[in-house]
Amino acid sequence: MPLPNPRQTNLIIFIGCVALILIALGFQEIMGLAPCPLCITQRIFVVAVGLFALAGFIHNPGNTGRKAYAVGGLLMAIAGAGFSGRHLYLQGLPPDQLPSCGPGLGYMFETFPFMEALEILLMGDGNCGEIMWSLFGLSMPGWVLVAFIGLALFNIWQFLRR
Repeated sequence: MPLPNPRQTNLIIFIGCVALILIALGFQEIMGLAPCPLCITQRIFVVAVGLFALAGFIHNPGNTGRKAYAVGGLLMAIAGAGFSGRHLYLQGLPPDQLPSCGPGLGYMFETFPFMEALEILLMGDGNCGEIMWSLFGLSMPGWVLVAFIGLALFNIWQFLRR
């Protein structure tokens, strides 16, 4: 079986990102797991990776453009992996060392100045330290980290291929 061409690879990346968001929404709506601030931040970066791949799929550029889309997707995947790592760090802290729990996301953006609400969203709070689900010993942010690593590898492959 031949390897997918660059355009097909962008479609695979995009479909993977859509699947990740649908899975996250399934956990939220069907299982009732409310996303914490860092979960929402990770979702934003999954969407960003997917948008770079979708743009690359639609545009179907030459070599330079393909590399530019791959770099954009790679940077978003690296940033998302960083937030997954932060989330795992908070989950590993003893309960007495967790930051205090913050208000809901809607309330934060309605009452706090935008930059302060954004800082809380990016840094996480005590809610982010709670492990509400795990599979094979990995919590949700651990699996999202695995997904970001996979997305980063796909984008590196897109960048390096001829």
